[in-house]
Amino acid sequence: MAKKFRERFKTEENVFDQFTIRNLFVLSSKDFFEDGTLSPVSIGKEANIFSASRGDEKVILKIYRLETADFKKMYDYIRVDPRYENLAKKRRKIIFAWAQREYRNLLAARNALVKAPLPITFMKNILVMSFVGDDKPSMKIKDGIPQNPKQFFEQIIGNIKKFYSSGYVHGDLSKFNILNYNEQPVLIDFSQASPLRAPHAGEMLKRDIHNVCEFFRRLNVKTDEEELFANVTSKK
Repeated sequence: MAKKFRERFKTEENVFDQFTIRNLFVLSSKDFFEDGTLSPVSIGKEANIFSASRGDEKVILKIYRLETADFKKMYDYIRVDPRYENLAKKRRKIIFAWAQREYRNLLAARNALVKAPLPITFMKNILVMSFVGDDKPSMKIKDGIPQNPKQFFEQIIGNIKKFYSSGYVHGDLSKFNILNYNEQPVLIDFSQASPLRAPHAGEMLKRDIHNVCEFFRRLNVKTDEEELFANVTSKK
């Protein structure tokens, strides 16, 4: 690995351990992002988010922290996902599976025409996806209040329904996981998304609807959670 690349990330805490640096080097050498262009966007509970350049475009790198991520909580979610039934309860294997799972969930969302980032690639604890925004990343709806809350709310419910109709629930929707991009909602953070055949999928959907309704009620949007749940789960 190039010494300059290693030195560039030497002082970063929580994310850039030597293992992650090696994988970043591999991804950069394969042109998934340009060396020297990483810029911090946000720090989450389990991962740090960076933007980077890739030719004329920008991309987002989501890097799960290997030592401080709550892998036990991840395991509780992933062990009931039918796609990961035989996953061993080992920290790194769980975190790697978690990143892969978010990649797969994003693919499923895009295939269902849900407004979500495009997954580009993943490697171990690193997920690369499309950038949502113009010069800067789009704001979360808690910071970028929609100009037409009712219309925006209806679009979110439409996206939830599309994802449900394709066989999935998001499971972690809230004002923190929905972006406002040019007055259009973009759903993010799909790591907890699960197939409908997973236990508690119905409860996860109800929680998503409740969280979205709770936020938009404060913006004077009338909501009926039971009616919305029936609408989303309807086969019509």
